[in-house]
Amino acid sequence: MLSGATFSITTFGCQMNKHDSERVSGMLQELGMRPVETIPEADVTVFMTCCVREKADERLMGQVASMKNIPLRPASRFSKRYVCIGGCIGQRDGAALLDSLPHVDLVFGTHNLDELPHLLQEVVEEETRQASIIDGRSDFHDALPESREQAWAAWLPITVGCNNFCTYCVVPYVRGREISRPFEEIEAQARSYVSEGVKEITLLGQNVNSYGRDLYGTPRFDEVLDAVSASGVERIRFATSHPKDLSDAVIERFATLENLMPALHLPVQSGSDAILEAMNRRYTAAHYLSLIEKLRQVRPDIALSTDIIVGFPGETEEDFLRTCEIVREVGYTQVFTFIYSKRAGTPADEMEDNTPREVILERFERLRALVEEGALAANKAYEGHLARVLFEGEAKKGSGVAMGKSEHGLTVHVQTESDEAVQALAGKILPVQIDESKTWYLRGSLIS
Repeated sequence: MLSGATFSITTFGCQMNKHDSERVSGMLQELGMRPVETIPEADVTVFMTCCVREKADERLMGQVASMKNIPLRPASRFSKRYVCIGGCIGQRDGAALLDSLPHVDLVFGTHNLDELPHLLQEVVEEETRQASIIDGRSDFHDALPESREQAWAAWLPITVGCNNFCTYCVVPYVRGREISRPFEEIEAQARSYVSEGVKEITLLGQNVNSYGRDLYGTPRFDEVLDAVSASGVERIRFATSHPKDLSDAVIERFATLENLMPALHLPVQSGSDAILEAMNRRYTAAHYLSLIEKLRQVRPDIALSTDIIVGFPGETEEDFLRTCEIVREVGYTQVFTFIYSKRAGTPADEMEDNTPREVILERFERLRALVEEGALAANKAYEGHLARVLFEGEAKKGSGVAMGKSEHGLTVHVQTESDEAVQALAGKILPVQIDESKTWYLRGSLIS
């Protein structure tokens, strides 16, 4: 009944959600369904959700509520559009979403992604609404079809779940405890991707640095990097990396593995030891800075990015200024800044905080200005140098500007003569002379 129907997927949140969306697309295409880019074209719309921050909840509710005003496509065989919610909000809220959102037909969680095809078939054939959530699973489950957004780039999950229980974070509650994928499966998957023409593999996990602790008794992430490097893939990246588990062996791989890109996202969250302790991050600012020093000793040109939370309960002006000191000292190429968002069920939700909202907003604006200043200064160091860019597509539709990522993970724009020329570059790694730096991207010229 679903064969020939169309579907769209809207994804919120992290890279793991993006990979889950690729697997949803693969499963639906195996049913004979056809992917489309927009909701008005779709008979079935799937929202893959994130509940790490309140804004993601608000965006989901707004988009689902607005769908009642979007008519079905004229060629649809159905009398209505079917709406599905998966991901972390699906796992957290379950059947409550059916009560609060009358346009939603199916809710599924993070642990039973593989059940989506038959759940959707039941909803359509039996004309019913349902929520199917399981509390967790004991094995790593990744044997699902996937439809990658880009043929030359692939996500490769090595762990799911998290054991860290940072006091502000809901991930351990909606993704479950950490489960590592068997080492041999990772090796085989990497080789398979290379045989398919993949040029860049990004290893995924809520904390890749602790990979293997549950399976082998000790982390083996450095060995994973060696194995994926040996597959012959041209580029390796990984996310996300928890500072408390970043080992000297992993740091050393930035010097010894040529296909491990010189870029690392290392979330600091705060520069204040008092706030880090309240967050249950289990490292100090001094330890974090010692990691930065080690990284730059083995790879002086490494590009660093981070996450920072402003307004965590109890944050003082002194705490905030210490965060600013970290930003100045490290010299990040990119910083993802967030105002603290209460998440029900987390320890931080019970913490008292009397800081006025206007003070938090003012600090956030000060940090944003500092981050932009630092990013521009970091980018200026690339002017006049060559970068090898993996081109992804067009920066803006109809612009003729090709966009891609340098070895350092920086966005690079190159003006071409036509849209056709942009498409001809997609998936290729080519040398680019960097001519000009902007705050969030670089401009350059192709080298013949």
